[in-house]
Amino acid sequence: MSRDYLATRVAGLKPSGIRKFFDIVATMKDVISLGIGEPDFTTPDHILQAGIRSLQQGETHYTSNAGKLNLRQALAEYLQRRYRVQYDPANEIVITVGVSEALYLALTALLNPGEEVIIPTPCFVSYQAEVILAGGAPVEVPTYVEDGFQMRPDRLQAAITPRTKAILISSPNNPTGGVSTRQNLLEVARLAAEHDLIVISDELYDQLVYGVEHVCFAGLPGMWERTILLGGFSKNYAMTGWRVGFAAAPANILRGLVRIHQYTIMSAPTTAQDAALEAILHGEAAVEEMRQEYDRRRRLIVSGLNALGLPTFEPHGAFYAFPSIAVTGMDEETFAQKLLEEERVACVPGSAFGPGGEGYVRCSYATAYEKIEEALHRIQRFVQRHG
Repeated sequence: MSRDYLATRVAGLKPSGIRKFFDIVATMKDVISLGIGEPDFTTPDHILQAGIRSLQQGETHYTSNAGKLNLRQALAEYLQRRYRVQYDPANEIVITVGVSEALYLALTALLNPGEEVIIPTPCFVSYQAEVILAGGAPVEVPTYVEDGFQMRPDRLQAAITPRTKAILISSPNNPTGGVSTRQNLLEVARLAAEHDLIVISDELYDQLVYGVEHVCFAGLPGMWERTILLGGFSKNYAMTGWRVGFAAAPANILRGLVRIHQYTIMSAPTTAQDAALEAILHGEAAVEEMRQEYDRRRRLIVSGLNALGLPTFEPHGAFYAFPSIAVTGMDEETFAQKLLEEERVACVPGSAFGPGGEGYVRCSYATAYEKIEEALHRIQRFVQRHG
């Protein structure tokens, strides 16, 4: 074909830096993966059984566009109980196909062509791409380890232009494991109010924090009215394959998200919604059990990497460690490639997550404790050979 049929904005998208490595891993044997950001736990049994009951009872039809009302009611109660933020389940919450769809809806509903979204980086790999696909322009603002990967207010201020429409934040953060402090988020809130910006707050890992408080951005003074809160069930409840998430926002904003959702998705999977209801109502003990195990692994991998001479920022959320690999003299792409080839350990180059990730790799500790121990032995051999 002589003609390029792809839209320019699609043809110009970079391939995911995560997918590149997993395509290679799929062809290899005896690989320990510290790369994929997915719980190694199976969905807790009581949640599985709720999904099975849903099917057996014939719940195989569409739900309302916004999702089952009982699930939205349970989410509203959860957010009120945990963070003291109040949403009307009838008009201010929509159930989505994972938080990925929720992000797509938020950006597509908000952005006119060329409007800018400020994105602190390192960040999840889809953020910049989703802004571009929505017709907007991503503006990356790097964060650095010396600031604890917290957003610097002066850098955010400098990035704001007359075209800025929103700030897209994530806490707990993927890939660094950083958790934004209340004081830091108050600075973001101040700038958002001062410049009349919307804040899209991705809080997918809200229950997976270790020794710190997770702050819900919508609960900060004056922020409820200008926040789109994104969340889901994939990480907290080990439900990645169920594909169920949510967006919550004031009714005048959420109306736009639901309108797009109606035309693109219709409704989130019914079975997944019934399982999610069980999770939100009765999943607290299972989440705590998984959180404690993640914390055990967190301590192992952070202390292990530090002992190997790979200085590692202490993660207080999610399930990722973000070690510096400067001691090896390699860049992050070379390090990840050689470690995979020579020692069969998979990690992800930090640069895949945007500016600020250079010189780091992301190591997920959402894998078995014994596998992390073996991975550390292999990394030790690798570093001794190259360091």
